[in-house]
Amino acid sequence: MTSPASSPPPGWLGARTTPTQWFALLVLSAALTALLTLAGLPAALLLGPLLAGVAVSASGARLGLPRWTSLPVQGVIGCLIAKMLPVGIAGQIGSHAVLFAVGVVSVIALSSLLGWLLTRLRVLPGTTALWGMSPGAATIMTLLAESYGADARMVAVMQYLRVLMVAAIASVVARFVGADGHHALQQAPWFAAVPALPFALTLVLAFGGAFVGRLLRVSVGPLFVPLVAGLVLEHHGWLTLELPRWLLAVAYALIGWRIGLSFTRALLLHAARALPRIVACTTGLILACCALAALLVVAAGVDPLTAYLATSPGGADSVAIIAASTHVDVPFVMAMQMVRLIAVLLIGPAVSRFLARHAMRREKSGAAARADSPHASSTPGD
Repeated sequence: MTSPASSPPPGWLGARTTPTQWFALLVLSAALTALLTLAGLPAALLLGPLLAGVAVSASGARLGLPRWTSLPVQGVIGCLIAKMLPVGIAGQIGSHAVLFAVGVVSVIALSSLLGWLLTRLRVLPGTTALWGMSPGAATIMTLLAESYGADARMVAVMQYLRVLMVAAIASVVARFVGADGHHALQQAPWFAAVPALPFALTLVLAFGGAFVGRLLRVSVGPLFVPLVAGLVLEHHGWLTLELPRWLLAVAYALIGWRIGLSFTRALLLHAARALPRIVACTTGLILACCALAALLVVAAGVDPLTAYLATSPGGADSVAIIAASTHVDVPFVMAMQMVRLIAVLLIGPAVSRFLARHAMRREKSGAAARADSPHASSTPGD
């Protein structure tokens, strides 16, 4: 007989073998990707595996990707961004310096302010909302949140749910504004012939550059080293980056699974009661960034989808994939995302630590004041 305190049933996949679970993940990923592709949604190759990972993990599967798989994937995405960006990316940033500064600072300020307000209003326990609202650097924010006593699992839910929501909204918006699915990188035949030597050198750059970036002990090193090296090599004509569609599909699927499988059944059950609040918090941040995007459209004449992707609080890698599938100003989008990512890594943890300390001091002082109150120990009959 099962006791009331026993754990919930493992789900229909929980009792299956690991190969069966992987087979279910592959089949569901292929089916969802096909459906999203038929629906004309950009980034279907990312969203299909991502949603499949969430569904399979929520069904009790105990799957996970080895940590080393993130290195080559980041290297490939770094090469993809390098191929999309013009050589004059520095000029792109310089010519829009004020616009970039306002956009980057505004997104960080909005997320910090919203997280601080949610913390003061105690929408989520402790400083969880503060860390969960940080725009990017999900792994770093999750680790820091744990060190400050916040609910790291809830922070992880907030971070990865935001990536999922941003990607889904961008795909739907792109579909309805007619900006979907015509980028050359996406329309190339699946198994088109590629020059052997450039392709081999591209793989060396992606994998070797990611490994070197890892040795630098910088969280975005595996992405940045291939990106910068690819820009330099292509600028001097020393290398033509070759990224066949099947390789990008594998990279997209691994990114989607990494995010989707993070939504384990235990994590979802833990967050179930707070899920409406988490979705509301995330929606608030996305809407605030949409308002900032609207300002870019009105004040600078940026087209709506470009402005949305440039200011969106999702991950830089998922934004790069969506940008590659749509008619947007890719250099503008990726330049602002890269600048913001660097800014978040440099000042985001410090800002969040400062606000977290302030929130913790305020909570402690409030608890002390309540303890010292003459009514604190009295009873109604006194």
